[in-house]
Order: sequence, then C-alpha cells, then structure tokens
Amino acid sequence: MVVDTFVVDKSQALTESRAGPEEDPIRTLRFGVNYTPRHGWFHSWHDFDPARARADLDQIAGLGLDHVRVFHLWPLLQPNRAVVRTAAVDQLAHLVDLAGEAGLDILVDGVQGHLSSFDFYPEWTRGWHHRNVFTDPEAVDAQATLLRTLGRALAGRPHLIGLQLGNELNNLVEHNPVTADEVDHYLDTLLAAARDGLGEGGGLVTHSAYDAAWYGDDHPFTPEASARKGDLTTVHPWVFSGDCARRYGPRSPQVLHLAEYGTELAKAYATDPARPVWVQETGAPEPHIPAADAPDFARATVRNAADCPGLWGMTWWCSHDVDRSLADFPELEYTLGLFDSSGRPKPIAAALAETVAELRQGPHRAPPRETALVLDCAPGTRSVSGPGGAFFEAWMRMRTAGVRPAVVLAAAAGDARHLAARGIKEVVRPS
Repeated sequence: MVVDTFVVDKSQALTESRAGPEEDPIRTLRFGVNYTPRHGWFHSWHDFDPARARADLDQIAGLGLDHVRVFHLWPLLQPNRAVVRTAAVDQLAHLVDLAGEAGLDILVDGVQGHLSSFDFYPEWTRGWHHRNVFTDPEAVDAQATLLRTLGRALAGRPHLIGLQLGNELNNLVEHNPVTADEVDHYLDTLLAAARDGLGEGGGLVTHSAYDAAWYGDDHPFTPEASARKGDLTTVHPWVFSGDCARRYGPRSPQVLHLAEYGTELAKAYATDPARPVWVQETGAPEPHIPAADAPDFARATVRNAADCPGLWGMTWWCSHDVDRSLADFPELEYTLGLFDSSGRPKPIAAALAETVAELRQGPHRAPPRETALVLDCAPGTRSVSGPGGAFFEAWMRMRTAGVRPAVVLAAAAGDARHLAARGIKEVVRPS
C-alpha cells in the first residue's frame, strides 16, 4: 500500500444517490468521565463511603459534565460461582443513586475484570479451580447471572444510561485463550442476560474492548463484534496504543485526530449506517502527553471527534489521579485524572469544561463526510489500520491535507446504497 497515491471513484457512490444520506440528527452530544474514586481507587469498594463518593461526583458535575461510567469489582460482587452478594449490589445501586442526585446520568460496567493494568478474578476462576472465563460454560453462565442480577437491581432509574458487560474484557485473553467464534458466543450470551435484566427500554446494553480489537492481527475480539453487537459501538482510542504519541509526537495530527479516526474506523465496520459510536475512553497519560500539552490535547481531541456524524458522546479517562500511596501502578495511571489525588482540578479539567461548554452552546449537527478511504484488510492484517500502519497513515495524510475522510470497508466500497446511506459521494483507494 502506497500512501502518496490515491485512486478516486465517484461513479459507484453517486449511483442510486436518490436513496439519500442518513443525515446526522441535530442532537446534544454527551460528555462525561470515567469515575475513579479519589480515596483508595477501586479498593474503596471494600469499605464504601457514600459521603466521599458524593463529594467526588459533585466535583465531576461541577465541570459541566453530564454522566459517569462506574465500576465495581467482580470478586466482591460474585465471590462464589453460585453467589451474587446482595450487599455489594446494594452498594452499586447506592452509587448510582448518588450520581443521580448530583445531576449525572450513569453507565454501569458489570464484570471487572480488568482495570488500570490489574486483573480482578474471583477465586473460583483461579488456581486449583481455574476456569476459562470466556469458554467454560459454567463460568459464562455465572457471569450472565451477575449481569442479569445487576440489571434487575438497577432497572427503572431514570438517570441510568445502561449496563455494559465489563471494562475491556479482551484484556483477559492472555490468560483465557479463546477464538473469535467463542468470543461471539460469549458476547451474545452476556448481552442477552444484561438485556433480560434491564428489560426492554431499560437502557443501553453495550460492551467494550481495548484497541487490539481494531488494530491487532488475529485478535479474537473483532472489529465486527464491536461494531455490530450491543446497542452502540464503543471505542477506546488511547495514544499509547501502537506507541502513537511516541511515534508521531504528542502535538502531532496523528495524536490530536486519534479519537476522530477511531470513530470513523468503527463506523466502517457497522452494518447499520445510523449506528452511534461512543468514544468511551480517551485521556492524556504522562509521559506520552506531557502535562503542559494536556489542555490543548483535550481541546483538540474533543473538538475533532465532535466533527464525526453519529457520535453519541465522549467519556474522559478519568476523574481522579491514582494516589501515589498505592503501589505498583504503571506510571501513567498516577496522572490520568482531571483532578489530582488531593481533589484539586488540574489545568486539563478547565480545558475540558470550557470545550464542552462551547460545544453545548447550540444543537450540534456534524456534516456528512463525503469522501471515504477504502480499508482492505483481513483478520491477519488488521494492523494496517493502527498507528504505523499504511492505512492509518494514509487517512492521516488526507486529514492533514484538509479532507474529512470517512472509512469504508473494501467489501462495501461498491455498494451504492451503503455509500448513499452514509452520505459518501466518492471513495478513495490507496494504490
């Protein structure tokens, strides 16, 4: 693939244009934050303090954000395969209610699973009792029971956005080998359980994966699963994936447009042209993004992603820095908060709040992206679409030249109805 030369084909896209593009509706974008408790990080669930949680949530609401994403710990919720602890579920429901009282909507992640480089497995999946969490039928059934229970406990709250299966469950693949077909079965089973718990109309049912799902050759969590299962597509475009910030520089177009690119890449894999995309995690980790550059990074990241038709919203990672009294976290985890570990807002918090306020001044409509770059890859060559890959660099060259490129899969590049539904009038092929 040569990134300097492109072949443009307008005829296919313009054929049957009477079908008309699926215009992005006038909407209010959602802006929120992933909630990391200031006191004790997620270990705080061992001695949950509602007053401290409410203080954290009030700080978040004070930035003008409208929602939080929250996480309990799987071993505390389900310490035995046959037991979901009522007291732990009640804690989570209490946190959901506190968020509502602070004026925040809330998405609950169910199976954690994985958080900030640490894996949290119940003992019944480990050691002498080891079970593959993706393929063992009884382990999958237990997770379905947990999600069904959480859904029923949370259903009916007007400020509940919905229930997500868990945080980046594909981080568990290294210790739980699984095939793509087995992942599909796993996701289908758990999504059905979450929907059963919430009930129809009870909120969104979603799942999430870290960037290997989009960039990793032969990774068993596939782009198709992310873009076609659940009620919307979630993306976690991190600047350390593929060494993006180190490869191109923290102020580079490749970094400042990464969340925008991730949104457009995700839209390419969807079969429904109107399927929304949620930038559910992005942040400014040091040293990948130096603290002095973080405010401008936040402004550019949010504005660029907001220019994508079909964006549901953005959720920053994260609310509060990890306190350095806690040992063994990767260095970047101590710097990701909008607030430091003493509760003081950092310059990035002001930058994010100002940018959100600007974007909320009126209803938002992102114009259609009329030019699409064709992605032709197989599961084993998915890395062409990640940082350093030829497709990634081709898209970024177009973007820095002033084009607002969409992405279309090669299999759909000749589908006039698909192109028209997305408002695409020309396709550009790297050659």
